[in-house]
Amino acid sequence: MARPQSAAEFDKKKVVAENRRARFDFAIEQVFEAGIALQGTEVKSLRFGEGTIAESYAEVKGNEVWLINSNIPEFSHGNRHNHEPKRPRKLLLSGREINKMYAGVARQGMTLVPLSVYFNSRGRAKVELALAKGKKAHDKRESIKERDWKRDKQRLMKDRG
Repeated sequence: MARPQSAAEFDKKKVVAENRRARFDFAIEQVFEAGIALQGTEVKSLRFGEGTIAESYAEVKGNEVWLINSNIPEFSHGNRHNHEPKRPRKLLLSGREINKMYAGVARQGMTLVPLSVYFNSRGRAKVELALAKGKKAHDKRESIKERDWKRDKQRLMKDRG
């Protein structure tokens, strides 16, 4: 079964954390949906809407993909078995997807950037992961110009119609 490629096609029920800066800093090539191996108190923290992925990234180690530096704070009602907030978390992907990511990172100098963490319609925690290339300063300026032009265009269309 082929997986959807555009971010709009994923079934996002409740978005917990978003990395809005990633789309500005990186040129997104391909988007993947990955499950996360979480402990019980981590799931509870995410359900309360806590967690950040602003400075996180993913890396391929061996035949596995790990989410590094993501922060899911300790659960407030947890006991001594509470989780460690910044521990590396294993991402659940198929072998073919892992191979694509490894090839992109190793050969083409790309980066694995998490775009969002959300719960799908079945209540499973998922990560939207992008294979991306870093933008240079002139590319970022071009993005700003394009965004401003789109905003002005909408304003003009609204005034006329």
